[in-house]
Amino acid sequence: MEEHISHEKHSHVLEDGTVIEHKHDHVHAHTHQNTKAVLNRLSRAIGHLESIKRMVEDGRDCSEVLIQLSAVKSAINNTGKVILQDHIEHCIVDAVESGDTEALEELNKAIDRFIK
Repeated sequence: MEEHISHEKHSHVLEDGTVIEHKHDHVHAHTHQNTKAVLNRLSRAIGHLESIKRMVEDGRDCSEVLIQLSAVKSAINNTGKVILQDHIEHCIVDAVESGDTEALEELNKAIDRFIK
């Protein structure tokens, strides 16, 4: 489980207009509702990739191997989309609410790497 510690100062505006500024030193643990589904998807992709490796070892047709590799690549991309959606819905919402701009910068870096 990955953790993120936020030290960002933020403010709250009370109903009477009073502004209160403070910071929290809180730990944000990366646990998500889709963790089990992601792990299952990854296990299936690993199994599929192992079967492709056996296809190559057995000298199967290159076209069949490429088709199967394409399927694994698609499965990995779809798994990444599930992780990204979960991250945006939970971690990024929390980061925006607490003013954590570093989390937004890290998300942008991760997206850049993911879509290459």
